[in-house]
Amino acid sequence: MNPVDAHAAWRGKIEVVSRVKIDTKEALSIAYTPGVAAPCLEIKDNPALSFSLTRRGSLVAVITDGTAVLGLGDIGALAAMPVMEGKCALFKEFAGVDAFPLCLDTKDTDEFINTVKLLAPNFGGINLEDIAAPRCFEIERRLKEGNLGIPVFHDDQHGTAIVVHAALLNVLKLTGKTCSQITVCINGAGAAGCAIARRLISVGVGNIILVDIDGIISRNGVYANPAHEELKLKTNADGKEGGLADAIRGADVFVGVSRPGLVTVDMVKSMAVKPAVFAMANPTPEITPEEAKAAGAYVVGTGRSDYPNQINNVLAFPGIFKGALESRATDITDEMMLRAGEAIASCVKDSELSPEYIIPNPFDKNVAKKVAAAVSNV
Repeated sequence: MNPVDAHAAWRGKIEVVSRVKIDTKEALSIAYTPGVAAPCLEIKDNPALSFSLTRRGSLVAVITDGTAVLGLGDIGALAAMPVMEGKCALFKEFAGVDAFPLCLDTKDTDEFINTVKLLAPNFGGINLEDIAAPRCFEIERRLKEGNLGIPVFHDDQHGTAIVVHAALLNVLKLTGKTCSQITVCINGAGAAGCAIARRLISVGVGNIILVDIDGIISRNGVYANPAHEELKLKTNADGKEGGLADAIRGADVFVGVSRPGLVTVDMVKSMAVKPAVFAMANPTPEITPEEAKAAGAYVVGTGRSDYPNQINNVLAFPGIFKGALESRATDITDEMMLRAGEAIASCVKDSELSPEYIIPNPFDKNVAKKVAAAVSNV
């Protein structure tokens, strides 16, 4: 069955199911009127009880404006619904967390933020999704500063960065290299690329070279994107100039969150000994695993499920929200994200580690449990 036919048959990937059986007058009177008045009054006097007397404490909102949907770009709020439904299905399937899709038909930053604030009392967490950079940075920052009392997490940024960190930890084990001595080239300086750079800086990667469509982000550059202005002072320690071919030369790790076909065989050949190539453009990577391997890549990862080492956000966000909800966290902190990456990496035992297996399978149900425990214990 092709994807369109499958979606037509499903008529949506999620549904609302009652958690209570209402088949008698007594059951009706407890679940609804007059019995429902009692918990309403309890919540009125103590709003924190909304987490235990309703489903709020187990419910995440998956919210987008449809401006950066997968590799499709700005397709609008309505067309983004299949992706948001899919995300909600993944929350439930991998972590037992209920999630609800909300596609907001606005590109106005203030309107988007105010709408999320108004909706926040219905949910235990907010997962921002598929919002174009640089607006996504401001939206997340302002919502986090808004004292919503629940965690706000932009998965395209932080989820991707957490899984890349996990993959890198196991690459370092395999190659015997140290974090402080390696150079990582990141191609694509949007939401994911900037977040990956920040995450790798925070864990002590020695040198990061960030490349956007116009070339290497350098200290001599002037950038309209505030994230680029910030990161130009924290990356490219050797002051490289030029394009991707210049950035990747001598790098230990390549991370691609950009477009298909941008990396050549010669570029991979120019990398350091035992290089790792994470070509994560979807559905077509920056270089195919076959070409990368033939050019000398020691480890290859992609965003695809039909190759080894799928670097997929589903390894991160279900467990992160599960742990945050269980611990009643009001924020998802840098420390939580650090521990989540370490937990994901630890799901691959040292005895199992190989160039074809540096990251756990997305269908390993233990991943979400380990991540949730790590996040809860911070």
